[in-house]
Amino acid sequence: MSENVIIIGSGPAGLTAALYAARANLDPLLISGNEFGGQIALTNEVENYPGFPDGITGPELTELMKQQAEKFGARVEQDHVSRVDFSKHPFTLDTENGARYNAQSVIIATGASPRRLGVPGELELTGRGVSYCATCDGFFFRGKDVAVIGGGDSALQEGLFLTRFASQVHIIHRRSELRAQQILQERARENPKINFVWDSVVQDIRGNGTVNALALVNVRTGDKSELPVNGVFVYIGHYPNTDLFKGQLEMNDEGYLKVDERLHTKIPGVFAAGEAHDHVFKQAIVSAGFGCMAAMEAEKFLADLEHEGYAAISENASH
Repeated sequence: MSENVIIIGSGPAGLTAALYAARANLDPLLISGNEFGGQIALTNEVENYPGFPDGITGPELTELMKQQAEKFGARVEQDHVSRVDFSKHPFTLDTENGARYNAQSVIIATGASPRRLGVPGELELTGRGVSYCATCDGFFFRGKDVAVIGGGDSALQEGLFLTRFASQVHIIHRRSELRAQQILQERARENPKINFVWDSVVQDIRGNGTVNALALVNVRTGDKSELPVNGVFVYIGHYPNTDLFKGQLEMNDEGYLKVDERLHTKIPGVFAAGEAHDHVFKQAIVSAGFGCMAAMEAEKFLADLEHEGYAAISENASH
């Protein structure tokens, strides 16, 4: 199957790229990945996306984006790209469902995934009290004590969300100051269900089948303690979902794709948008803007391809 443009990923970057590519009559195909909507689809309340003064849930926002892109002709395929070959043009993409596509251009919008703590008990108890999505699992902790690990926006947003269900939410942070926006800090400090555990890290997650406690150590004093909880929600940052492109595209030491100011990778016709390359801003609105840029650049690439041919474009890019 031959496509003008294939977009890999269905977060704000991918969906916005699909919208702009569709409005340019490029008949884009978006391959969603295993989790439609990306990280924002796991967020209960989005208050800082323009146009929604009363806020909107992450799943609602991505569904509206999808509907808008499809309205103009974008096609969304529920599948996961398992292999790419950028060594020759047209590019080849294989999926887990056994499909093979040829693409004249590709927009990579694979986003990022949450980091794990890497402590004993985490993997064994994932899904049994250890979670990375309060929106998904908060309901199961009604009347129970839970812990949130982290001190950024996500940790406080999801910690506040968990107060709807949990009897108490312990926010454990390795420092004595939070990194989250001031408005979130104020809400968290004012919420009677939230307790802060400062200067502390998790040594291991304890439980017999399900979580029942955390072993903590104070990074300043070295004191050790045990905190009884029934759930642990981890929000300590993210890593880019770019393993698929190792050996084919340039990356920095953290695995973020390297692009120029117009989101071109080193291979003409392959672009990146969103948190697959953005290691600075990491905001839905910024990712959407990058998706717009990538689609506009893909449109220009395809127009040049029609007139000049891929060999000429590659030669120009090398200079």
